[in-house]
Amino acid sequence: MAARLDADERLMRVCLREAARARGRQRPNPMVGALVVSGGRVLARGHHARAGEAHAEICALAALGRKPPRGSTLYVTLEPCSHHGRTPPCAEAVLRAGFSRVVIAMRDPFPLVDGRGMKALRAGGVAVEVGVCEAEARALNAPWLSVVERGRPLVTLKLAVTLDGRIAARGGDARWVTGEASRRVVHRMRDASDAILVGVGTVLADDPGLDVRGVRASRDPVRVVLDSRLRTPVDARLLAPGPGVIIFASANASRARERALRARGAEVVRCRGTRPEPAEVLAELARRGILSLLVEGGGQVAAAFLGARLVDRAAFFVAPKLVGADGVPAVGSLGIGRMAEALSLAEPRVRRLGDDVLIEGRLGSPT
Repeated sequence: MAARLDADERLMRVCLREAARARGRQRPNPMVGALVVSGGRVLARGHHARAGEAHAEICALAALGRKPPRGSTLYVTLEPCSHHGRTPPCAEAVLRAGFSRVVIAMRDPFPLVDGRGMKALRAGGVAVEVGVCEAEARALNAPWLSVVERGRPLVTLKLAVTLDGRIAARGGDARWVTGEASRRVVHRMRDASDAILVGVGTVLADDPGLDVRGVRASRDPVRVVLDSRLRTPVDARLLAPGPGVIIFASANASRARERALRARGAEVVRCRGTRPEPAEVLAELARRGILSLLVEGGGQVAAAFLGARLVDRAAFFVAPKLVGADGVPAVGSLGIGRMAEALSLAEPRVRRLGDDVLIEGRLGSPT
C-alpha cells in the first residue's frame, strides 16, 4: 500500500507539472493536468490550455489516440467535471474510455461539480481515490480557488523600496529603485498575473506601460487604474493596445473625461462612493474572470489594500539605497498605534537579486 501511495504521489507531481504549463493563459478556469498510465508507465498526458478548449482529460485521451489498455489509471489534478459548460462533461468521457481507476489530487469546489464528478465515476464502477498531493494542487490553483471560495482574485502586493522604506525620491523620481535582476523578476510576476493595478498617482508620476518585457512567451496583464476623478491622461502609455484597461472612478467623475478615455480604448467602471474601494474593485474583477491581481502601488493604494486586509501575498524588493524622510513612503498610513498590531509576513522567504534582496511571504494576522 505504501509503495502504491509513493507511486501515486510521484505520478501526480508529474501531472501537476503538466497542469502548470498553462499558467496565466487558462483564466478564468483552473490549471488542470492529466496522465494516462498503464503498468506504471505514462502513455499520454495533457493539460487544459485555454477557456473554451478541451479539458485536460480529453487532451490526454486525444494524445493517446486510442482506447487506453485494460486496467489503465487516469491521474488528474482536479475532479473531472460533470456538467455541460463550454465543453461536455469529462466524467462521461472518462467512463467511456474504460479506466479502471482514477486518482484525483483535489475535489472541485465549483458548485456545479463539487463531488458530482467522483460520484458519477464511482457509479460507473471506477475506483476513485482523491487527495493525492492535495496541498500542492491547492497551491497551484490558489488564484482560482480564491475566486471560487472567496469571490475575489488572489492579491499580491509588490513594492520596490529603499532601505528606509521609500518608493521614490523627493518629487516622485523612482527610476530606478532596484536593479535589473529585480526588474526581471517583476516582469515574470506580471507575466503570471491576470491583471496589474496602480493608482492614478503612479500613472501621473511615472507614466508606466504596465506591460511585460524581457520574458519568454510573455503576455500582458489587464491594466487596472484606481482613478476617482479620471485624471488619467488620454496619451498615457498604459492606454496602448493590449489586453484591456479598466479604470475605476467615483460615481460623480467627469462624463467628458470618461468619453475621452473610452475613445482611447479604456473601460470606465463607476463605483458607488467618492473613491474606489478595494473590496468593490476585487468583486468586479472576479466577475470579469480575473483570478490573480498584482498591486504595484503607490503608497496610498498599498495602504488601502493592506488596511482592508485584502492582500494575500507580498513581495518587497529592497535596494541598498537611502533617500531619507523626504522620499515617498512605500505604504501610507495604516492607523497602527502599537507594534503588536503590525501586519506580518508569514513564513517569509529571502533571496538575493544582484545587489537587491527580495523578501516575500503570505500576509498573516497582526503579531
